Amino acid sequence: MARPKEFDRDAALAGALQVFWTKGYEGASTDDLLKGMNIGRQSMYDTFGDKQALFLESLRCYHKLDNKNFFDHLGDNPSPLKVLHGFLAIFTRRSDEENARGCMGINATTAFGRNNPEVTQLARNTATSVEDMLAQLVGAAKDAGEIAARVDNAVAASFLYATLQGLTVRAQAGASHDELARVADFTIEALKAMR
Repeated sequence: MARPKEFDRDAALAGALQVFWTKGYEGASTDDLLKGMNIGRQSMYDTFGDKQALFLESLRCYHKLDNKNFFDHLGDNPSPLKVLHGFLAIFTRRSDEENARGCMGINATTAFGRNNPEVTQLARNTATSVEDMLAQLVGAAKDAGEIAARVDNAVAASFLYATLQGLTVRAQAGASHDELARVADFTIEALKAMR
């Protein structure tokens, strides 16, 4: 008769996520993962499968949390343009240590390129989800008269998402909060200038 699991699966997954986010897929050893998850080797393999399966589950979990944080950030601000600015300026409110870790999704995409179809699909799903929300905000900003009606919602959303990804990499590379704030400000001013 198999012994019941004596650990919290969600807590173990959260531990793996932190290890992968900090060290990357290649840099995370099995021992690092076991320590971060606070479980034994056999429990890890029995519950999560191999390292790649654990990484993919951690990445899916990260994307869910990241999307939730994004949607929570939207709040009830009456100005959609200010919400967009706040979204882009998020890196100016994070510590240098947080910024240095970057985005686990971007880190995974750049590490694997298109060599891992599951990582590629997760990146596409996240981009679609975030760009859809950004397009809604662009539409709301148009309705509020904050940007011109002629702005294409989908194109503006792709531009904003690409800018966010660039800001993520710049923050990870050590750009100052002032540098990041200037890019966020310029991006919003560019949208406003299209009136």
